[in-house]
Amino acid sequence: MFEEGRRADRFWIVRTGTVSLDLRVPGRRAAVIETLGHGELVGWSWHYPPCLWQLGAEATTPVRAWEFDADAMREMCARDPEFGRAVAVWVGRVVAHRLQAARVRLLDLYAPYGSGGLL
Repeated sequence: MFEEGRRADRFWIVRTGTVSLDLRVPGRRAAVIETLGHGELVGWSWHYPPCLWQLGAEATTPVRAWEFDADAMREMCARDPEFGRAVAVWVGRVVAHRLQAARVRLLDLYAPYGSGGLL
């Protein structure tokens, strides 16, 4: 769907299927951080400058999703502050969750004793 580091100009909400999110790890192959399914947001990097994908995403099964244009969504958020705040809170929650998922997954993969059951 997209590669880490490229321009983030759209996002999706999964209707059916699964999408894996991955993170590049220097000297190793990309680490799968999380697998997303029905109702989940694929892509948050469009919301924050410089609008470059912070993770990569690949459909792991056939996926049907609603696709949204990032420029149009940012414009709608600017025109309607209440809507913009709701989107910002939603995307912020997704970012916080993905950050924690990435932390735990990388500890599981590369730390001497794994994540140690932090969650």
